[in-house]
Amino acid sequence: MELFLQQVFNGVMLGSTYAIVALGLTLVFGILHVPNFAHGHMYMLGAYVCFFLITIFGFAYWPAVALAAILLAVAGVVLEVLVFKPLRNDPGFNPLIAALGALIILENAVVVLWGPEGHRIPNPYPGIIDVFGITMSVQRLLVIGMAAVMIILLQLFIKKTTLGSTIEAVAQNKEGATLVGINVNFVSAMTFAISTALAAVAACLVAPIFMISPSMGALVGMKAFVIVILGGLGSIPGAIAGGMILGLIEALGGGYFSAAYKDVFGFGALVLILAIRPTGLFGKEIKGR
Repeated sequence: MELFLQQVFNGVMLGSTYAIVALGLTLVFGILHVPNFAHGHMYMLGAYVCFFLITIFGFAYWPAVALAAILLAVAGVVLEVLVFKPLRNDPGFNPLIAALGALIILENAVVVLWGPEGHRIPNPYPGIIDVFGITMSVQRLLVIGMAAVMIILLQLFIKKTTLGSTIEAVAQNKEGATLVGINVNFVSAMTFAISTALAAVAACLVAPIFMISPSMGALVGMKAFVIVILGGLGSIPGAIAGGMILGLIEALGGGYFSAAYKDVFGFGALVLILAIRPTGLFGKEIKGR
């Protein structure tokens, strides 16, 4: 039982991280209806920014997290303006190819600037708490708590603010939103800013736990797509549920079978769930197709 509870705790921590990253990807897909393949690499860039703010510029942990989120929000706007905006009305695969090009540039730029070796952010909260035989590090508890806070704040932002309402309106009907005077270009840029800021915060939270490297964005980005598809394209509750499901499957599979195959368990669950429900857990059937 202790092993089970330990792996559940680890799974919730992983799932919380995945959910934050997937939420940003879900927001972007809801606006542009184009998968942002560079999203995982913006997550990676956020981890590197946080690392250098702490180790080179001497920032404390929380100011570094806040500044990394701001800088990545700006980077998200730049990405949207340079890569996605010119191809927004392109019906072909050009936006997908452009996103792939962006992720290649980001990964190689980090390698050139900072080298291919891994780094680790000093853990600001190294304490350990033992509850009923479950070993919980303070930093892992912090990841779970911050994920819950960010999910609540994002929901309040979408439902209670004017900008959140305009984002929701553009996601539901871009042409109709344009007709009533909503600036779609501004909404798209702000959505990218929120998306990449969320990815940066997620990266900063787990960077004291896991090693950071230029290649870390590829796997996280792929898992974010798994979560978004698993939960239902464009569904915020689906991204949260999908992140938790994937985290729990990885933790339990790695704990009871082999950690070397934990990613296989996650992708296998995706195939199984989509075979039963092709639209994902919270996705809706698209009529007329």
